[in-house]
Amino acid sequence: MFGNWQASDVLAVELLQKDARLAVSGELGRPCPGGTLRVVPLFETVKDLRAAGLVIRKLLSIDWYREHIIKNHNGHQEVMVGYSDSGKDAGRFTAAWELYKAQEDVVAACNEYGIKVTLFHGRGGSIGRGGGPTYLAIQSQPPGSVMGSLRSTEQGEMVQAKFGLPQTAVRQLEIYTTAVLLATLRPPQPPREEKWRNLMEEMSEISCQNYRSVVYENPEFLAYFHEATPQAELGFLNIGSRPTRRKSSTGIGHLRAIPWVFAWTQTRFVLPAWLGVGAGLQGVCEKGHTDDLKAMYKEWPFFQSTIDLIEMVLGKADIPIAKHYDEVLVLESRQELGSKLRRELLAAGKYVLVISGHEKLSENNRILRRLIESRLPYLNPINMLQVEILKRLRCDDANHKLRDALLITINGIAAGMRNTGLLFK
Repeated sequence: MFGNWQASDVLAVELLQKDARLAVSGELGRPCPGGTLRVVPLFETVKDLRAAGLVIRKLLSIDWYREHIIKNHNGHQEVMVGYSDSGKDAGRFTAAWELYKAQEDVVAACNEYGIKVTLFHGRGGSIGRGGGPTYLAIQSQPPGSVMGSLRSTEQGEMVQAKFGLPQTAVRQLEIYTTAVLLATLRPPQPPREEKWRNLMEEMSEISCQNYRSVVYENPEFLAYFHEATPQAELGFLNIGSRPTRRKSSTGIGHLRAIPWVFAWTQTRFVLPAWLGVGAGLQGVCEKGHTDDLKAMYKEWPFFQSTIDLIEMVLGKADIPIAKHYDEVLVLESRQELGSKLRRELLAAGKYVLVISGHEKLSENNRILRRLIESRLPYLNPINMLQVEILKRLRCDDANHKLRDALLITINGIAAGMRNTGLLFK
């Protein structure tokens, strides 16, 4: 269930399935006595996430609902948290912090009423929508949020990569099992000091303001986005499983999160994963808290994983390639916006290195850096081809040969970049 701002949203579905007499099939296909389908609330936007704890607490305070969970679902409440829309709504840094707090609130609410909780993570693929190494992600969850159980989505393009061969499938299951067991038996450490939470709040607020000032408040941004990326062309290519937009509006708000991330990944700018990060880190560092952030990075798994994932994305970003898209495809009057964003990318990289103590991006992951470097001789020419194809296609959008050529470049870049959010990983 998406958009759960009130407990009544969940109760309405319970009422509908009660009136419809839906039942869960048990052994031999026979209905389980009193069994009903699980109703799993999904909290995804920042507004949803901030209300998550209140909604679950309100639900569990209702005697009928609590008894229903105990009787029909073994005292187990499942709650889904989504990563895509929160990232598009407020930026990756703010989304990560809001997700962390929401999980804390949900766990506290369930513990208060003696109900077990399983958190269902709607993440995967690109870093901009919560993707990243599975083990690292599970180990950085709030204490008590992984108590022997966890659910997670895998995007369609990830299934083949992770489970296509028996050996890789077993390896993935080993990673999940090991991470869940460790997080249960030795929960990740919470922030050591209340000051750390306050610093996260401050960085999150600055980061969100910076992100939204560009994406939602700058009148030039939407046109720049359409010109600098292949987003508009994705709509008439036969890729993905859903329309790129929820409504016919052309605004950023109605664009689905996956094509939003995917379009920026194609240009090697990967903007959704880092925009706002530099401003947030800089704002706190300039107030004299650099040493505090370094301590947070060393001792708080959540903060460390957040910074490491951002660093991984920054290592994949390519300013000269992104600049080439601007120079060829963007109107000259809007190219200054691209220059400003590239300066923000450099600032994000600078402060991430200061806090992590690394001399260069991905220094602590030599295998990843070697993989990125080995792909550049193939990726760079494909990007150059894509820019030229986009330029021609925008003058002749009915040319099917150009469309086919564009699709080939999209697949090539997606395969090379991995963590794309749409096609390949």
